[in-house]
Amino acid sequence: MHGGALIFGTRTWLSLEQIEYFTRSGFSIVNIDYRLAPETDFVSIIEDIRDAVEWVRTMAVKWYDFDVHKMAIMGSSAGGFLSLLTGTMEIKPNAIVSLYGYGDILGDWFAQPSEYYCKRPIVSRTKALESVGDKEVTNGVWERFDFYLYCRQQGVWVQEVTGLDRNNDSDELIKYNPIDNISEDYPPTLLLHGDRDTDVPYEQSVLMHEKLKEKGIYSKLITIEGADHVFDQHFNDPMVQNAFKRILDFLNLRLK
Repeated sequence: MHGGALIFGTRTWLSLEQIEYFTRSGFSIVNIDYRLAPETDFVSIIEDIRDAVEWVRTMAVKWYDFDVHKMAIMGSSAGGFLSLLTGTMEIKPNAIVSLYGYGDILGDWFAQPSEYYCKRPIVSRTKALESVGDKEVTNGVWERFDFYLYCRQQGVWVQEVTGLDRNNDSDELIKYNPIDNISEDYPPTLLLHGDRDTDVPYEQSVLMHEKLKEKGIYSKLITIEGADHVFDQHFNDPMVQNAFKRILDFLNLRLK
């Protein structure tokens, strides 16, 4: 599942290099889109993920030779968040891989203005709203980034994307916070994160890793030293190649 803060992005972001890497190793890939905020409400976006998993399990098998009893869910950034969230759902994958994702949308990192993004020209709410529309979309063009930039500069991502107040609606929000919903049957999880990430703090994967271990769930954290956000765009970098080899080892162990 692609990233983009649930605001922008598209499944076309998944590189052909990564697709070929996994298919050559015997895996099938279902690369999905989902509706985006703010035009689509947060709960409906989560339902899109549930529907996608259910479609693979019940419909896609009519046309493709999938073994739906050996399914991993993998995502980057916001897609990593969604992947971690599937571990809290009724029907869980066999394994989860999160690339620079986050397990805590209620942390201060999302509730405070981002020091990194505040170095950019400040985006007004008026300009932010001009970058989005009033019709549901799944193909999030880059122009929508202004809405995300506004959210991070003001520390209002939670309110703008979920439509809920971080303080007054905490009981509802916590239902969609992976780090607060780890059960004893949460899937084995692999987390990869650059320790110089300027968008999603490296600590987000550290915290999720520690919480999973505390709950007795298998978790492995791979730190990409010196790497920023979307480090996997540099797919041929030896450090990235090594990281993907370890993803492959994890999937072979957990699925094959």
